[in-house]
Amino acid sequence: MKLNKIGLQDKRAWTDAGYALPSYDREAVYAATIENPTWIHFGAGNIFRAFQANVMEQLLNRGEINTGLLAAEGFDYEIVEKLCRKTDDYSILVTLKADGSVEKTVVGSIVKTYVLDREAKEDFDTLRAVFCRPSLQMASFTITEKGYALKDPDGNMFPAILADFEAGPAKASSYLGKVVSLLYERYAAGELPIAMVSMDNCSHNGDKVYAAVDGFARAWNERGLVPDGFVAYVNDPAKVSFPWSMIDKITPRPNEKVTKILAEDGVEDLDLIVTSKKTFLSQFVNAEEAQYLVIQDWFPNGHPPIDKAGVIFTDRETVDKVEKMKVCTCLNPVHTSLAVYGCLLGFELIADEMKDPLLKKLAWTVGEKEGLPVVVDPGILSPAEFLHEVLTKRVPNPFMPDTPQRIATDTSQKLPIRFGETIKAYQARDPQKVQELNAVPLVFAGWIRYLTGIDDEGEPFELSPDPLLPYLEKNMEGIGLGENPDLEEKIRPLLENQTIFGVNLYEAGLAGQVTEYLREMLAAPGAVRATLQKVLED
Repeated sequence: MKLNKIGLQDKRAWTDAGYALPSYDREAVYAATIENPTWIHFGAGNIFRAFQANVMEQLLNRGEINTGLLAAEGFDYEIVEKLCRKTDDYSILVTLKADGSVEKTVVGSIVKTYVLDREAKEDFDTLRAVFCRPSLQMASFTITEKGYALKDPDGNMFPAILADFEAGPAKASSYLGKVVSLLYERYAAGELPIAMVSMDNCSHNGDKVYAAVDGFARAWNERGLVPDGFVAYVNDPAKVSFPWSMIDKITPRPNEKVTKILAEDGVEDLDLIVTSKKTFLSQFVNAEEAQYLVIQDWFPNGHPPIDKAGVIFTDRETVDKVEKMKVCTCLNPVHTSLAVYGCLLGFELIADEMKDPLLKKLAWTVGEKEGLPVVVDPGILSPAEFLHEVLTKRVPNPFMPDTPQRIATDTSQKLPIRFGETIKAYQARDPQKVQELNAVPLVFAGWIRYLTGIDDEGEPFELSPDPLLPYLEKNMEGIGLGENPDLEEKIRPLLENQTIFGVNLYEAGLAGQVTEYLREMLAAPGAVRATLQKVLED
Protein backbone atom coordinates (compact mmCIF):
# COMPACT_ATOMS: atom_id res chain seq x y z
CA MET A 1 0.00 0.00 0.00
CA LYS A 2 1.82 3.07 -1.30
CA LEU A 3 0.53 6.52 -0.47
CA ASN A 4 0.36 8.10 -3.92
CA LYS A 5 -1.99 8.30 -6.89
CA ILE A 6 -1.10 4.86 -8.16
CA GLY A 7 -1.13 3.16 -4.78
CA LEU A 8 -4.53 4.60 -3.88
CA GLN A 9 -6.11 3.09 -6.98
CA ASP A 10 -6.38 -0.13 -4.97
CA LYS A 11 -9.15 1.32 -2.82
CA ARG A 12 -10.20 -2.05 -1.46
CA ALA A 13 -6.83 -2.63 0.24
CA TRP A 14 -7.05 0.73 2.00
CA THR A 15 -10.68 0.51 3.07
CA ASP A 16 -10.25 -3.08 4.28
CA ALA A 17 -7.43 -1.79 6.50
CA GLY A 18 -9.79 0.81 8.00
CA TYR A 19 -8.77 3.95 6.12
CA ALA A 20 -11.29 6.61 5.10
CA LEU A 21 -10.53 7.65 1.52
CA PRO A 22 -11.43 10.80 -0.41
CA SER A 23 -14.90 10.38 -1.90
CA TYR A 24 -14.51 13.20 -4.42
CA ASP A 25 -12.90 13.33 -7.86
CA ARG A 26 -9.45 14.60 -6.93
CA GLU A 27 -8.44 15.26 -10.53
CA ALA A 28 -11.49 17.48 -10.98
CA VAL A 29 -10.73 19.25 -7.70
CA TYR A 30 -7.13 19.73 -8.80
CA ALA A 31 -8.20 21.31 -12.10
CA ALA A 32 -10.74 23.58 -10.40
CA THR A 33 -8.19 24.66 -7.77
CA ILE A 34 -5.50 25.52 -10.29
CA GLU A 35 -8.01 27.48 -12.37
CA ASN A 36 -9.72 29.30 -9.50
CA PRO A 37 -7.75 28.97 -6.25
CA THR A 38 -9.46 30.24 -3.11
CA TRP A 39 -6.99 29.39 -0.34
CA ILE A 40 -3.21 29.19 -0.23
CA HIS A 41 -1.37 28.29 2.94
CA PHE A 42 2.24 29.05 3.89
CA GLY A 43 3.86 26.47 6.15
CA ALA A 44 3.33 22.87 5.00
CA GLY A 45 4.13 21.25 8.33
CA ASN A 46 2.30 18.84 10.61
CA ILE A 47 -0.31 21.18 12.13
CA PHE A 48 -1.43 22.27 8.66
CA ARG A 49 -1.67 18.70 7.41
CA ALA A 50 -3.58 17.63 10.53
CA PHE A 51 -5.99 20.53 10.88
CA GLN A 52 -6.58 22.92 7.99
CA ALA A 53 -6.18 20.22 5.35
CA ASN A 54 -8.65 17.97 7.14
CA VAL A 55 -11.18 20.79 7.45
CA MET A 56 -11.14 21.12 3.66
CA GLU A 57 -11.20 17.33 3.30
CA GLN A 58 -14.49 17.21 5.18
CA LEU A 59 -16.00 19.91 2.97
CA LEU A 60 -14.84 18.21 -0.21
CA ASN A 61 -16.23 14.85 0.90
CA ARG A 62 -19.59 16.46 1.63
CA GLY A 63 -19.66 18.34 -1.67
CA GLU A 64 -19.69 21.74 0.09
CA ILE A 65 -16.82 22.97 -2.10
CA ASN A 66 -15.12 22.01 -5.36
CA THR A 67 -11.63 23.45 -4.80
CA GLY A 68 -8.87 22.30 -2.50
CA LEU A 69 -5.78 23.80 -0.93
CA LEU A 70 -2.53 25.07 -2.34
CA ALA A 71 0.43 25.11 0.03
CA ALA A 72 3.83 26.77 -0.05
CA GLU A 73 6.84 26.08 2.14
CA GLY A 74 9.30 28.92 2.59
CA PHE A 75 11.48 27.72 5.46
CA ASP A 76 12.17 24.01 5.00
CA TYR A 77 12.01 23.12 1.32
CA GLU A 78 12.68 19.46 2.13
CA ILE A 79 9.11 19.11 3.39
CA VAL A 80 7.97 19.51 -0.20
CA GLU A 81 10.90 17.83 -1.89
CA LYS A 82 11.24 14.75 0.33
CA LEU A 83 7.64 14.21 1.40
CA CYS A 84 4.86 15.99 -0.46
CA ARG A 85 6.08 15.23 -3.98
CA LYS A 86 6.78 11.64 -3.06
CA THR A 87 3.14 11.11 -2.00
CA ASP A 88 1.55 13.27 -4.71
CA ASP A 89 0.57 15.61 -1.87
CA TYR A 90 -1.55 12.99 -0.10
CA SER A 91 -1.10 12.46 3.63
CA ILE A 92 -2.56 10.25 6.34
CA LEU A 93 -4.17 11.78 9.41
CA VAL A 94 -4.08 9.44 12.40
CA THR A 95 -6.43 10.72 15.08
CA LEU A 96 -5.51 9.38 18.52
CA LYS A 97 -8.62 9.33 20.67
CA ALA A 98 -8.65 9.30 24.44
CA ASP A 99 -10.63 6.03 24.49
CA GLY A 100 -7.76 4.25 22.75
CA SER A 101 -9.31 4.04 19.32
CA VAL A 102 -7.48 5.24 16.23
CA GLU A 103 -9.09 6.92 13.23
CA LYS A 104 -7.15 6.79 9.96
CA THR A 105 -7.95 9.22 7.14
CA VAL A 106 -6.26 9.65 3.78
CA VAL A 107 -6.30 13.39 3.11
CA GLY A 108 -6.20 14.61 -0.48
CA SER A 109 -7.39 18.21 -0.11
CA ILE A 110 -3.87 19.59 -0.59
CA VAL A 111 -3.76 19.39 -4.36
CA LYS A 112 -0.35 21.00 -4.91
CA THR A 113 2.61 22.11 -2.81
CA TYR A 114 5.34 24.54 -3.84
CA VAL A 115 8.66 25.76 -2.53
CA LEU A 116 8.73 29.50 -1.94
CA ASP A 117 12.09 29.85 -3.65
CA ARG A 118 13.05 32.15 -6.51
CA GLU A 119 15.58 29.56 -7.63
CA ALA A 120 12.68 27.15 -8.22
CA LYS A 121 11.44 29.35 -11.05
CA GLU A 122 8.44 27.25 -12.07
CA ASP A 123 7.14 27.10 -8.51
CA PHE A 124 7.68 30.79 -7.86
CA ASP A 125 6.11 31.85 -11.15
CA THR A 126 3.08 29.72 -10.35
CA LEU A 127 2.76 31.35 -6.92
CA ARG A 128 2.91 34.77 -8.56
CA ALA A 129 0.10 33.70 -10.89
CA VAL A 130 -1.95 32.37 -7.96
CA PHE A 131 -1.77 35.76 -6.23
CA CYS A 132 -3.06 37.42 -9.38
CA ARG A 133 -6.23 35.31 -9.52
CA PRO A 134 -9.39 37.22 -8.51
CA SER A 135 -10.76 34.00 -6.95
CA LEU A 136 -8.10 33.89 -4.22
CA GLN A 137 -9.76 34.70 -0.92
CA MET A 138 -7.08 34.13 1.69
CA ALA A 139 -3.46 33.37 2.33
CA SER A 140 -2.94 31.74 5.71
CA PHE A 141 0.17 30.98 7.74
CA THR A 142 1.59 28.51 10.24
CA ILE A 143 5.20 29.69 10.26
CA THR A 144 5.55 30.14 14.07
CA GLU A 145 5.62 33.47 15.88
CA LYS A 146 9.31 33.90 15.10
CA GLY A 147 8.51 33.72 11.40
CA TYR A 148 6.95 37.20 11.40
CA ALA A 149 9.84 38.97 13.12
CA LEU A 150 11.74 41.69 11.30
CA LYS A 151 14.04 42.41 14.27
CA ASP A 152 16.08 40.39 16.73
CA PRO A 153 15.35 40.46 20.51
CA ASP A 154 17.61 43.51 20.88
CA GLY A 155 15.57 45.47 18.38
CA ASN A 156 18.06 45.26 15.52
CA MET A 157 16.78 44.58 12.04
CA PHE A 158 17.79 41.16 10.73
CA PRO A 159 20.44 41.46 7.98
CA ALA A 160 18.29 39.44 5.55
CA ILE A 161 15.39 41.85 6.08
CA LEU A 162 17.59 44.90 5.55
CA ALA A 163 18.93 43.33 2.37
CA ASP A 164 15.37 42.78 1.14
CA PHE A 165 14.44 46.37 1.92
CA GLU A 166 17.16 47.40 -0.54
CA ALA A 167 16.43 44.66 -3.07
CA GLY A 168 12.73 45.40 -3.49
CA PRO A 169 9.88 43.05 -4.40
CA ALA A 170 11.52 41.77 -7.57
CA LYS A 171 14.52 40.33 -5.73
CA ALA A 172 13.43 39.82 -2.11
CA SER A 173 14.76 36.53 -0.79
CA SER A 174 13.68 36.27 2.86
CA TYR A 175 10.51 34.34 3.73
CA LEU A 176 8.53 37.47 4.55
CA GLY A 177 10.04 39.44 1.70
CA LYS A 178 8.90 36.85 -0.81
CA VAL A 179 5.40 36.74 0.69
CA VAL A 180 5.05 40.53 0.50
CA SER A 181 6.38 40.48 -3.05
CA LEU A 182 3.53 38.10 -3.93
CA LEU A 183 1.07 40.49 -2.33
CA TYR A 184 2.59 43.24 -4.45
CA GLU A 185 1.79 41.13 -7.52
CA ARG A 186 -1.84 41.07 -6.37
CA TYR A 187 -1.81 44.83 -5.94
CA ALA A 188 -0.38 45.27 -9.45
CA ALA A 189 -3.05 42.95 -10.86
CA GLY A 190 -5.76 45.43 -9.90
CA GLU A 191 -5.61 45.87 -6.11
CA LEU A 192 -7.47 42.60 -5.69
CA PRO A 193 -8.85 41.97 -2.17
CA ILE A 194 -7.45 39.25 0.11
CA ALA A 195 -7.23 38.20 3.76
CA MET A 196 -3.76 37.50 5.20
CA VAL A 197 -4.58 35.11 8.04
CA SER A 198 -2.08 33.96 10.63
CA MET A 199 -3.13 30.65 12.16
CA ASP A 200 -0.13 30.48 14.43
CA ASN A 201 -0.45 29.91 18.14
CA CYS A 202 0.47 33.41 19.30
CA SER A 203 -1.38 36.37 20.72
CA HIS A 204 -2.88 38.92 18.31
CA ASN A 205 -1.29 37.04 15.42
CA GLY A 206 -2.97 39.17 12.77
CA ASP A 207 -1.13 42.22 14.05
CA LYS A 208 2.17 40.40 13.60
CA VAL A 209 1.42 39.69 9.94
CA TYR A 210 0.33 43.29 9.43
CA ALA A 211 3.46 44.70 11.08
CA ALA A 212 5.65 42.61 8.78
CA VAL A 213 3.73 43.39 5.59
CA ASP A 214 3.40 47.08 6.36
CA GLY A 215 7.07 47.24 7.33
CA PHE A 216 8.12 45.92 3.94
CA ALA A 217 5.65 48.07 2.02
CA ARG A 218 6.85 51.29 3.70
CA ALA A 219 10.54 50.39 3.40
CA TRP A 220 10.17 49.70 -0.31
CA ASN A 221 8.11 52.84 -0.80
CA GLU A 222 10.68 55.02 0.98
CA ARG A 223 13.31 53.71 -1.42
CA GLY A 224 11.15 54.35 -4.47
CA LEU A 225 10.77 50.64 -5.20
CA VAL A 226 6.96 50.56 -4.96
CA PRO A 227 4.38 53.33 -5.42
CA ASP A 228 2.45 55.03 -2.64
CA GLY A 229 -0.56 53.04 -3.74
CA PHE A 230 0.91 49.78 -2.41
CA VAL A 231 1.19 51.21 1.11
CA ALA A 232 -2.39 52.46 0.81
CA TYR A 233 -3.51 49.03 -0.45
CA VAL A 234 -1.92 47.24 2.51
CA ASN A 235 -3.63 49.70 4.87
CA ASP A 236 -7.08 49.60 3.24
CA PRO A 237 -9.23 47.22 5.36
CA ALA A 238 -11.63 46.80 2.43
CA LYS A 239 -8.82 45.35 0.32
CA VAL A 240 -6.31 43.65 2.60
CA SER A 241 -7.22 42.30 6.02
CA PHE A 242 -5.18 40.81 8.85
CA PRO A 243 -7.67 38.91 11.04
CA TRP A 244 -6.79 37.62 14.50
CA SER A 245 -7.26 33.93 15.13
CA MET A 246 -6.94 31.36 17.91
CA ILE A 247 -5.89 27.83 17.01
CA ASP A 248 -5.72 24.83 19.31
CA LYS A 249 -4.77 21.29 18.36
CA ILE A 250 -1.95 19.17 19.77
CA THR A 251 0.06 17.66 16.93
CA PRO A 252 3.25 15.96 18.16
CA ARG A 253 5.98 14.73 15.85
CA PRO A 254 5.33 11.32 14.18
CA ASN A 255 5.41 8.55 16.77
CA GLU A 256 6.95 5.12 16.33
CA LYS A 257 3.88 3.39 17.81
CA VAL A 258 1.75 4.92 15.09
CA THR A 259 4.35 3.94 12.51
CA LYS A 260 4.00 0.33 13.69
CA ILE A 261 0.21 0.43 13.41
CA LEU A 262 0.36 1.68 9.82
CA ALA A 263 3.14 -0.72 8.88
CA GLU A 264 1.06 -3.63 10.15
CA ASP A 265 -1.76 -2.38 7.91
CA GLY A 266 0.60 -2.69 4.96
CA VAL A 267 1.44 0.99 4.39
CA GLU A 268 4.92 1.29 2.86
CA ASP A 269 7.74 3.86 3.09
CA LEU A 270 7.04 4.96 6.66
CA ASP A 271 10.61 5.79 7.62
CA LEU A 272 10.88 8.96 9.69
CA ILE A 273 12.21 11.89 7.68
CA VAL A 274 14.38 14.36 9.59
CA THR A 275 15.27 17.31 7.41
CA SER A 276 18.48 19.29 7.64
CA LYS A 277 16.45 21.94 9.52
CA LYS A 278 15.33 19.36 12.06
CA THR A 279 11.74 19.03 10.90
CA PHE A 280 10.36 15.60 11.81
CA LEU A 281 8.09 14.18 9.13
CA SER A 282 6.38 11.05 7.92
CA GLN A 283 3.64 10.20 5.46
CA PHE A 284 1.28 10.43 8.42
CA VAL A 285 0.48 13.05 11.03
CA ASN A 286 -0.63 11.91 14.48
CA ALA A 287 -2.87 14.32 16.36
CA GLU A 288 -5.48 14.55 19.08
CA GLU A 289 -9.17 14.62 18.26
CA ALA A 290 -9.99 17.99 19.85
CA GLN A 291 -9.45 21.07 17.74
CA TYR A 292 -10.47 24.71 17.79
CA LEU A 293 -10.02 27.48 15.25
CA VAL A 294 -11.67 30.83 15.96
CA ILE A 295 -11.12 33.60 13.40
CA GLN A 296 -12.07 37.26 13.24
CA ASP A 297 -14.67 37.61 10.47
CA TRP A 298 -12.77 40.07 8.27
CA PHE A 299 -12.49 38.76 4.73
CA PRO A 300 -12.67 41.38 1.94
CA ASN A 301 -13.01 38.70 -0.75
CA GLY A 302 -15.06 36.16 1.20
CA HIS A 303 -13.77 32.83 2.48
CA PRO A 304 -14.30 29.10 1.91
CA PRO A 305 -17.21 27.74 4.00
CA ILE A 306 -14.89 26.33 6.64
CA ASP A 307 -17.40 27.32 9.31
CA LYS A 308 -19.38 24.30 8.10
CA ALA A 309 -16.52 22.12 9.35
CA GLY A 310 -16.26 23.59 12.83
CA VAL A 311 -14.27 26.80 12.33
CA ILE A 312 -15.85 29.67 14.27
CA PHE A 313 -16.05 33.19 12.82
CA THR A 314 -16.62 36.02 15.24
CA ASP A 315 -15.50 39.56 16.08
CA ARG A 316 -11.98 40.60 17.10
CA GLU A 317 -12.84 41.12 20.77
CA THR A 318 -14.20 37.58 21.06
CA VAL A 319 -11.14 36.08 19.37
CA ASP A 320 -9.03 37.92 21.94
CA LYS A 321 -11.11 36.53 24.80
CA VAL A 322 -10.92 32.97 23.47
CA GLU A 323 -7.17 33.29 23.07
CA LYS A 324 -6.77 34.61 26.61
CA MET A 325 -9.03 31.88 27.99
CA LYS A 326 -6.85 29.20 26.41
CA VAL A 327 -3.40 30.72 26.78
CA CYS A 328 -3.79 32.34 30.19
CA THR A 329 -5.94 29.76 31.96
CA CYS A 330 -7.38 26.64 30.41
CA LEU A 331 -4.59 24.93 28.48
CA ASN A 332 -1.19 26.55 28.13
CA PRO A 333 -0.50 27.17 31.86
CA VAL A 334 -1.34 23.52 32.55
CA HIS A 335 1.03 22.40 29.80
CA THR A 336 3.90 24.58 31.02
CA SER A 337 3.44 23.42 34.62
CA LEU A 338 3.62 19.78 33.57
CA ALA A 339 6.51 20.44 31.20
CA VAL A 340 8.72 21.97 33.91
CA TYR A 341 8.04 19.34 36.53
CA GLY A 342 7.98 16.52 33.99
CA CYS A 343 11.57 17.32 33.06
CA LEU A 344 12.62 17.53 36.72
CA LEU A 345 10.93 14.27 37.67
CA GLY A 346 12.07 12.23 34.68
CA PHE A 347 8.83 11.88 32.73
CA GLU A 348 8.95 11.26 28.98
CA LEU A 349 5.24 11.70 28.21
CA ILE A 350 2.88 14.44 29.34
CA ALA A 351 0.06 11.90 29.58
CA ASP A 352 2.01 9.83 32.10
CA GLU A 353 2.31 12.84 34.38
CA MET A 354 -1.45 12.84 34.85
CA LYS A 355 -1.11 9.37 36.43
CA ASP A 356 1.03 10.92 39.16
CA PRO A 357 -1.32 12.16 41.94
CA LEU A 358 0.88 15.16 42.78
CA LEU A 359 1.29 16.36 39.20
CA LYS A 360 -2.38 15.77 38.49
CA LYS A 361 -3.24 17.92 41.50
CA LEU A 362 -0.80 20.59 40.30
CA ALA A 363 -2.52 20.68 36.90
CA TRP A 364 -5.99 20.97 38.44
CA THR A 365 -4.85 23.62 40.92
CA VAL A 366 -3.21 25.76 38.24
CA GLY A 367 -6.24 25.56 35.97
CA GLU A 368 -9.30 25.25 38.15
CA LYS A 369 -8.46 26.69 41.55
CA GLU A 370 -6.18 29.57 40.56
CA GLY A 371 -7.05 30.17 36.90
CA LEU A 372 -10.81 29.93 36.56
CA PRO A 373 -11.64 32.60 39.19
CA VAL A 374 -10.14 35.28 36.94
CA VAL A 375 -10.69 33.67 33.53
CA VAL A 376 -11.81 35.77 30.58
CA ASP A 377 -15.12 34.24 29.45
CA PRO A 378 -15.47 34.58 25.66
CA GLY A 379 -19.13 33.63 25.62
CA ILE A 380 -18.87 31.32 22.60
CA LEU A 381 -16.94 28.62 24.52
CA SER A 382 -17.38 27.68 28.18
CA PRO A 383 -14.07 28.04 30.08
CA ALA A 384 -15.10 25.43 32.65
CA GLU A 385 -16.04 22.90 29.97
CA PHE A 386 -12.91 23.65 27.93
CA LEU A 387 -10.70 23.18 31.01
CA HIS A 388 -12.52 19.98 31.99
CA GLU A 389 -11.88 18.54 28.53
CA VAL A 390 -8.20 19.51 28.80
CA LEU A 391 -7.73 17.93 32.23
CA THR A 392 -9.83 14.79 31.77
CA LYS A 393 -9.40 13.92 28.10
CA ARG A 394 -6.75 15.85 26.23
CA VAL A 395 -3.74 15.98 28.55
CA PRO A 396 -4.24 12.48 30.04
CA ASN A 397 -4.72 10.91 26.59
CA PRO A 398 -2.29 7.94 26.80
CA PHE A 399 -2.10 7.73 23.03
CA MET A 400 -0.78 11.26 22.56
CA PRO A 401 3.03 10.99 22.31
CA ASP A 402 3.74 14.53 23.51
CA THR A 403 6.74 15.16 25.74
CA PRO A 404 7.49 17.62 28.54
CA GLN A 405 10.81 18.33 26.86
CA ARG A 406 9.08 19.61 23.70
CA ILE A 407 6.64 21.76 25.63
CA ALA A 408 9.44 23.16 27.81
CA THR A 409 10.92 24.83 24.73
CA ASP A 410 11.00 28.65 24.93
CA THR A 411 9.46 28.71 28.42
CA SER A 412 10.88 32.17 29.12
CA GLN A 413 8.74 33.48 26.28
CA LYS A 414 5.61 31.81 27.61
CA LEU A 415 5.57 32.66 31.32
CA PRO A 416 4.43 36.32 31.06
CA ILE A 417 1.30 35.40 29.14
CA ARG A 418 0.53 32.03 30.70
CA PHE A 419 0.95 33.18 34.29
CA GLY A 420 1.72 36.90 34.39
CA GLU A 421 -1.74 37.76 33.06
CA THR A 422 -3.36 35.72 35.84
CA ILE A 423 -1.39 37.65 38.46
CA LYS A 424 -2.39 40.94 36.84
CA ALA A 425 -6.04 39.86 36.85
CA TYR A 426 -5.88 39.17 40.59
CA GLN A 427 -4.14 42.50 41.17
CA ALA A 428 -6.92 44.29 39.29
CA ARG A 429 -9.74 42.54 41.13
CA ASP A 430 -8.39 42.03 44.64
CA PRO A 431 -4.65 42.56 45.27
CA GLN A 432 -4.88 40.64 48.55
CA LYS A 433 -5.79 37.47 46.65
CA VAL A 434 -2.37 37.45 44.99
CA GLN A 435 -0.86 36.37 48.31
CA GLU A 436 -3.14 33.33 48.34
CA LEU A 437 -1.68 31.89 45.13
CA ASN A 438 0.36 28.75 45.67
CA ALA A 439 0.51 26.87 42.38
CA VAL A 440 1.63 29.81 40.25
CA PRO A 441 4.68 30.65 42.43
CA LEU A 442 5.34 26.91 42.65
CA VAL A 443 5.58 26.78 38.85
CA PHE A 444 7.92 29.78 38.81
CA ALA A 445 10.14 28.18 41.43
CA GLY A 446 10.02 24.88 39.56
CA TRP A 447 11.15 26.57 36.36
CA ILE A 448 14.10 28.23 38.07
CA ARG A 449 14.95 24.86 39.64
CA TYR A 450 14.71 23.37 36.12
CA LEU A 451 17.29 25.90 34.89
CA THR A 452 19.95 24.20 37.03
CA GLY A 453 19.86 21.32 34.55
CA ILE A 454 19.82 18.83 37.43
CA ASP A 455 16.81 16.57 37.91
CA ASP A 456 15.26 15.53 41.22
CA GLU A 457 17.55 12.53 41.45
CA GLY A 458 20.60 14.75 41.17
CA GLU A 459 21.37 13.75 37.59
CA PRO A 460 22.08 16.25 34.79
CA PHE A 461 19.62 16.65 31.90
CA GLU A 462 19.58 18.75 28.76
CA LEU A 463 17.60 21.99 28.86
CA SER A 464 15.16 22.56 26.02
CA PRO A 465 15.96 25.39 23.58
CA ASP A 466 15.17 28.90 24.80
CA PRO A 467 16.27 32.23 23.28
CA LEU A 468 17.16 33.58 26.74
CA LEU A 469 19.30 30.65 27.84
CA PRO A 470 22.58 32.66 27.92
CA TYR A 471 20.96 35.28 30.18
CA LEU A 472 19.26 32.66 32.33
CA GLU A 473 22.36 30.53 32.75
CA LYS A 474 24.31 33.60 33.86
CA ASN A 475 21.70 34.24 36.56
CA MET A 476 21.98 30.61 37.69
CA GLU A 477 25.77 30.60 38.14
CA GLY A 478 26.75 29.14 41.48
CA ILE A 479 23.27 27.77 42.25
CA GLY A 480 23.02 24.02 42.78
CA LEU A 481 21.84 21.29 45.11
CA GLY A 482 22.55 21.86 48.78
CA GLU A 483 22.96 25.05 50.76
CA ASN A 484 22.60 28.28 48.78
CA PRO A 485 23.03 31.03 51.36
CA ASP A 486 23.02 33.86 48.82
CA LEU A 487 20.18 32.41 46.75
CA GLU A 488 17.89 35.45 47.05
CA GLU A 489 20.65 37.83 46.02
CA LYS A 490 21.51 35.74 42.96
CA ILE A 491 17.99 35.31 41.64
CA ARG A 492 16.72 38.80 42.51
CA PRO A 493 17.45 40.22 39.00
CA LEU A 494 15.49 37.33 37.54
CA LEU A 495 12.50 37.77 39.86
CA GLU A 496 12.40 41.49 39.09
CA ASN A 497 12.36 40.86 35.32
CA GLN A 498 8.88 41.82 34.11
CA THR A 499 9.70 40.66 30.60
CA ILE A 500 9.99 37.08 31.85
CA PHE A 501 7.25 36.89 34.47
CA GLY A 502 4.90 39.57 33.18
CA VAL A 503 5.22 41.38 36.51
CA ASN A 504 7.96 42.30 38.97
CA LEU A 505 7.53 39.46 41.46
CA TYR A 506 8.76 41.67 44.30
CA GLU A 507 6.14 44.30 43.55
CA ALA A 508 3.51 41.58 43.22
CA GLY A 509 4.43 40.19 46.63
CA LEU A 510 5.37 36.73 45.33
CA ALA A 511 9.18 36.88 45.28
CA GLY A 512 9.57 35.60 48.85
CA GLN A 513 7.27 32.67 48.20
CA VAL A 514 9.08 31.73 44.97
CA THR A 515 12.47 32.00 46.66
CA GLU A 516 11.39 29.83 49.59
CA TYR A 517 9.92 27.12 47.33
CA LEU A 518 13.11 27.17 45.26
CA ARG A 519 15.32 26.93 48.34
CA GLU A 520 13.37 23.88 49.51
CA MET A 521 13.62 22.21 46.08
CA LEU A 522 17.39 22.73 46.03
CA ALA A 523 17.95 21.16 49.45
CA ALA A 524 18.81 17.65 48.23
CA PRO A 525 17.82 14.96 45.73
CA GLY A 526 14.12 14.21 46.13
CA ALA A 527 13.36 17.72 47.38
CA VAL A 528 11.34 18.68 44.29
CA ARG A 529 8.75 16.00 44.93
CA ALA A 530 8.82 16.69 48.66
CA THR A 531 8.13 20.39 48.06
CA LEU A 532 5.26 19.62 45.69
CA GLN A 533 3.76 17.34 48.29
CA LYS A 534 4.14 19.90 51.07
CA VAL A 535 2.58 22.76 49.10
CA LEU A 536 -0.19 20.90 47.30
CA GLU A 537 -1.31 18.68 50.16
CA ASP A 538 -1.36 21.33 52.89
